[in-house]
Amino acid sequence: MCIKTYQKNGKRSGKQRYRCNDCGYIFENNRRKSINLAAQLWDQYVNGNQTINSLCKHYDISPKRVRRLLDNFEIKSREIIPVKCILIMDTSYFRCGFGVMVFRCHPKHQNMFWKFVDHETVAKYQSGVSYLQSKGLEIMGIVCDGKRGLFSGFGAIPVQMCHFHQVAIITRYITRNPRLQAGVELKTLVHKLTIFSKTEFTNYLKQWYNKWKGFLSEKTYDDQNNKWHFTHRRLRSAYRSLKTNLPFLFTYLEYPDLGIPNTTNSLEGTFTNLKTKLRIHSGVKEWRKRKIIGEILSK
Repeated sequence: MCIKTYQKNGKRSGKQRYRCNDCGYIFENNRRKSINLAAQLWDQYVNGNQTINSLCKHYDISPKRVRRLLDNFEIKSREIIPVKCILIMDTSYFRCGFGVMVFRCHPKHQNMFWKFVDHETVAKYQSGVSYLQSKGLEIMGIVCDGKRGLFSGFGAIPVQMCHFHQVAIITRYITRNPRLQAGVELKTLVHKLTIFSKTEFTNYLKQWYNKWKGFLSEKTYDDQNNKWHFTHRRLRSAYRSLKTNLPFLFTYLEYPDLGIPNTTNSLEGTFTNLKTKLRIHSGVKEWRKRKIIGEILSK
């Protein structure tokens, strides 16, 4: 079989035609054209926010062929390069039982590793960190949310509790507009996390508790269950959350040379982008969603 370059109107088009030496049949290298077309379709589908119908109209091909090319297109996996980094990790859910756990390198702003999970556990975070360490990644610090048991699961690695998650926890307990004066003062205090040092915040929190200690100790009798319970349970839970997480709220100040961020906001932007793009392709099967997520996270 011989290969000749196809010419049209006396100009080289760049296309290659193949001629069989036995029968003289001439054909083009359509496989290469299909590969290039699949890459274009995938880029427009994921990064260009195009739907399958819009791709069919633009490229004048059938929906069946578009789906086949998209499904057969192989995305490139990210190579983990051994570097020193601060690891930002968090999990986002797209529906109940379907979420993605992401480990992001700061300050390179690269997602080093991710895995799909039905729910987040301390063991899954630990396995992700161990996997990255086995690949040569030197983790200088970790930024994460306030999941119970997570802070003590990484040995000597400094761990920073995300300020955004801490504020969200307090808001969940006392709401955005607390009615009680104690709740108003606690909300004001927690929103000043970034302007206080650890010693200053600890002292202000102690002052708040000493002021409202009697109020927090009030109990109410439940006639239905014949039991006493604390009257302001949600306010007590908010205070307990701050007191428990306090040793990890100012790690970024204790290690200034490492440049540890005090929030996981770098990942929050990624999760927002993921959900925005998936809304465009709502209704696609879960395995296709996983492929789209993998493509976006690998950028």
